[in-house]
Formats: sequence, C-alpha cells, structure tokens
Amino acid sequence: MLVRRLARPLLGSMFVLGGLDEARNPHEKRPAAVGVVQFVREKTSVAIPDDTATVVRIDGVVKLLAGVALSLGKAPRLAAAVLSASLVPTTLAAHSFWKIDDEGDRALQKQEFFKNASMLGGLLLAVVDTQGRPSVAWRTRRAARRLSRNVTHAAENTSESAEQFARRTRKALPV
Repeated sequence: MLVRRLARPLLGSMFVLGGLDEARNPHEKRPAAVGVVQFVREKTSVAIPDDTATVVRIDGVVKLLAGVALSLGKAPRLAAAVLSASLVPTTLAAHSFWKIDDEGDRALQKQEFFKNASMLGGLLLAVVDTQGRPSVAWRTRRAARRLSRNVTHAAENTSESAEQFARRTRKALPV
C-alpha cells in the first residue's frame, strides 16, 4: 500500500508537468505532432480537429487530468490506461530517432524514446494492479462456475427429467 502511495504520484508527475506544458504551449509541440495527427485522420474514423495545435492542447489536458487522477489514486487503472493510450502516439511523434541523421540528436531522441517506453511499462503495471483484490476476469470465471454448479444442482434435483420436460412442452405447443 505504501509503495502504491509513492509510486503513483511519481509516475503521474511527468504527465502532470508534460500535460500542463502541452496545454499551455501547443504551438511548440505542433511540428512533431503533425505526422501523427495526419496518420490518425487518414487511417481511422476518429473525428479530429483540423488545427493540430488544438489536438496537442487536448492531448495535454488529457495527460494533465489523467496524471492528477493517477497521482491521487482516483480511478488509477483507468487513468493509467488513458495515459498509456496517449503516450504511444506522443512518443512516436516526438522521439522518432530512426528518422534523424545527426548522431547527437539521434542519441538524445533514442534516450527519450526509451524513457517513454519505460514509463509505458510502469503504466501497464498500474493498469493491471488490482490492489490485492481479485480481477474482473477472475470474478467473472468464479461467477460462471457458481452458476454452472447451481444449474447442474437444480437440474439434478428436479422430479422431471429433461426428456420428460421436452415431451410435455412439445404436446403443449400448438402445431
């Protein structure tokens, strides 16, 4: 519990600061975002504003709000999922080191790319962290097993067999 209380604000802090910067200064980030925004427009049916600076500002606000939520432990799994989804296109747009010829710039962007990849790893851990409680998948499987047992038990304890029931209902149905 103590680890979560420390880790979440540490992980969320980068998104709070980065999101605030994006929301305040979208025009500085706009050139890097143009390619990703264009790609999303062409390849998906998602409605995106025409102005790339507006898209950057929206992304910044999303990161800011999700970063605060993660830091405060409010819907942390959802906040981490939102941040993960936002981090991937940001990383591809801003830190595509494979496109850079200058070795110095390439090394810097490569470092930033893998820093973001590391943050993505932390976010993915936060997404699956159930805080010691059973996951939704486990609870669903358990409920299905209980239901199956109850149905089987009820069927075994009825005085009428399935064949008898089928014959009786066929006779009752008008043909």
